[in-house]
Amino acid sequence: MAEVTVTINGRTYKMSCDEGQEKHLLGLAEQVSGYVDEMQKSVGQVGDTRLLLMAAIMVADELGEAKRRMVALEADIEHLKGAREAAATRFQDSQNSITRTLDAAAKRIETMAESLNGG
Repeated sequence: MAEVTVTINGRTYKMSCDEGQEKHLLGLAEQVSGYVDEMQKSVGQVGDTRLLLMAAIMVADELGEAKRRMVALEADIEHLKGAREAAATRFQDSQNSITRTLDAAAKRIETMAESLNGG
């Protein structure tokens, strides 16, 4: 296990993480620190626990909003897949209709040609 030191609200914390995840953990700690700093500017120094709790609630709110957006986007994707399949079916039906029309026209032309040739 790797160990990193993060600083949030002026306090340092030693944290363990998997090897190779140090940079990721430091980035997450920076984000949390940003939320804590934002809360501190808004409500003042009300204690680390309360600031961290408020920051956690902000993160949970953003996560909830992201999940709602993801569900909406997944629904949009499903709708678009259905529309694409319907369009592909209409296209294939049109192709089949054109093929039948061309086949019928070719048969009429052949019949006319045979008739003109005395056949």
